[in-house]
Amino acid sequence: MQLTQMGRTGWDPFAEMRQLQAEMNRLFDNAGVFPAAQAYPPVNLWIGDSSVVVTAELPGLSAEDVELTIREDTLTMRGERHQVEEAEHAGWHRRERPYGTFSRTIGLPFRVDPDQVQAKFENGVLEVEMQRPEADRPRKIAINGK
Repeated sequence: MQLTQMGRTGWDPFAEMRQLQAEMNRLFDNAGVFPAAQAYPPVNLWIGDSSVVVTAELPGLSAEDVELTIREDTLTMRGERHQVEEAEHAGWHRRERPYGTFSRTIGLPFRVDPDQVQAKFENGVLEVEMQRPEADRPRKIAINGK
């Protein structure tokens, strides 16, 4: 039993509710997000003065399994992860690697020139380097003074 503010002993339903709320928050904090609900593929994005580089982790896929589309300031990656062949009498103990089609669109910090894009795929990592159009690049302006 808890001691109330008035100095009497007794049951405080609000203290019970606060304790229950704290326990529920603790449970849901540890639950996290299911891997299938996360954005796929995971990406990193680097910005330079004249280009932007995006890398994506695509384990088990090849360059032929991925399609890239660029439009002004967006990059879209599409593909399909195939289901793993399983033995006839095997039962799954744990299955965390989802399969099926995926599509992810990434907003870029500036427009890119679709004619100046280089993509390479190595060891399950896709790297796409996109150049900023010359007309959109920042220019230093000389200041004349006396």
